[in-house]
Amino acid sequence: MMRDANVPIIWVLGGPGCGKGTQCAKIVAKYNFSHFSTGDLLRDEVASGSDKGKELQDMMRQGILVPNETVLKLLEAAMVKALNGTVGYLIDGYPREPAQGPEFEKFIAPVDIILYFECSNETLVARIMKRAAESSTVRADDNEETLKTRIATFRENTEKILVQYPTQLRRINAERAPEEIFADVEKSIDELLAAKKK
Repeated sequence: MMRDANVPIIWVLGGPGCGKGTQCAKIVAKYNFSHFSTGDLLRDEVASGSDKGKELQDMMRQGILVPNETVLKLLEAAMVKALNGTVGYLIDGYPREPAQGPEFEKFIAPVDIILYFECSNETLVARIMKRAAESSTVRADDNEETLKTRIATFRENTEKILVQYPTQLRRINAERAPEEIFADVEKSIDELLAAKKK
């Protein structure tokens, strides 16, 4: 179903603190894309109180990773639901592991482009620390080690993912001001939309 829709699909990847959320909001505002984060979809399903939601809640409580097939089914259902009113899809923070990309393409549809927001580890840590300091009373240094581990895991997985998609990959320097970053994002999306119309 999604395969025949010819609606652009963009994966949005980047480390914690790279500014993905800000850029996704700008894309949605300008292009009227539908924005899906797999984490939000899982939380929404849990909040719905459905049987599936209860099952997911149990898994999360036990710290078990939710099976990729479950994530893809939720994602596909959300995409199909939005199909008639959308210009394209932003899939945020997915795939997280190298095997998930091919599964998405097999199960849902091929990805058109991947926007990868590149940031140095130092910048990511600094931004998250700033965010933590502004949002709560937790001491900012409590968390730096965990954060570095998260970033290292993210990098290792992401490089393995990106190497699978050399032609779709758009690397964007995310060390700059949001407006400058968005100018590059616009260029990539405008090119994609023009190509899709042909």
